[in-house]
Amino acid sequence: MKIGIYGGSFNPVHFGHVGLAKWVIEHTDLDELWLMVSPNNPLKDAGILAPEEERLAAVREAIKDIPGVKASDFEFSLPRPSYTANTLRELQKHFPEYEFTLVIGEDNLAIFDRWREYEYILANFRIFVYPRRESLSGEAGLSAKRSNSPQDGLSTQWSNSVAVKELQFLSEAPLFDISSSAIRHSRGLQ
Repeated sequence: MKIGIYGGSFNPVHFGHVGLAKWVIEHTDLDELWLMVSPNNPLKDAGILAPEEERLAAVREAIKDIPGVKASDFEFSLPRPSYTANTLRELQKHFPEYEFTLVIGEDNLAIFDRWREYEYILANFRIFVYPRRESLSGEAGLSAKRSNSPQDGLSTQWSNSVAVKELQFLSEAPLFDISSSAIRHSRGLQ
């Protein structure tokens, strides 16, 4: 069974998350897509996070009518902060019969070399990259060329030394012009 892992703080969950989840489950070879609610993303300010159980409940409610999409609290029992490499290792231990694919945005690909053990993730897991309206030009680290050739999707000074299992750009995915940070800002929460 092919399982997609779409991780995030979902602080708050919004129509962009839901729309993308629906598109991914309908247009890729994934059997299920798990929205992995992160209790503590190491690259984000934990002080602005709503309680994890509230965020999980909101994700469950938002996706309840989308077959094949599930909310997951798997990271709640793991050491914090939540590092994706650790989560993927633990998922493989608990579900050895599943093949996991990481679903990330182009904005995350641009900073992927800041993720803990990013080389391990690239070498061992398929990665689906969905488009983001923000431009990647000028970003340091990994940059997207929107090619589906694993190595061509990375352009850095060390890209030839990084093993890549599969990097697939979801170039047909719709763009959703919304972000959780913009929602929090509009509510005076940031």
